[in-house]
Amino acid sequence: MAAGDGLVSMTPTSIAHSGTSASINADGGVDFTAVTSLSLNGVFTSDYDNYLMVVTHEFSTASILLQCRLRASGSDASGTDYTYQRMAAGSSNLTPVRTTSATVANIGRSDDNGLLSGDTVHIYGPALAQPTAMRNVNVSGDSAAYLEDSASTHSLSTSYDGITLIPNGGNMTGSVHVFGYEE
Repeated sequence: MAAGDGLVSMTPTSIAHSGTSASINADGGVDFTAVTSLSLNGVFTSDYDNYLMVVTHEFSTASILLQCRLRASGSDASGTDYTYQRMAAGSSNLTPVRTTSATVANIGRSDDNGLLSGDTVHIYGPALAQPTAMRNVNVSGDSAAYLEDSASTHSLSTSYDGITLIPNGGNMTGSVHVFGYEE
């Protein structure tokens, strides 16, 4: 493949989880069942500046947010260095939410338990020693076609090689795949 040809699958060097199970597939994706956290190590490298993470998930309870923390050398960045802005649309309601000095970034949501939802998350410069930005769109599988658009920043100038996914309640089942953008 020549430079600039598209997306490159980033297989985690290792994973860690709390809950029932998680495993790395032959294509570099990770399937998980009933986890309360899932850490992907070694998915961000100096080879690529920007990444795309695609997550499909079902939550065990309704109205759960999917949150994340960046990771370096197997440890989460859990300080109050995250800021996120969410714009949620369900039915005819539009709800903006801004959170500062948070210990997580918001990257998704599910309004109904047991229904498949999806997130596409663009991650800008996680392996660079500069602040990291993220932008995502989430679509909940409920009958209301719930949509959420979020932007997040992590203010530290630190190089990260991984990410942890954390539902803010209950557990989640699904899959995640990280891709590097060729430049």
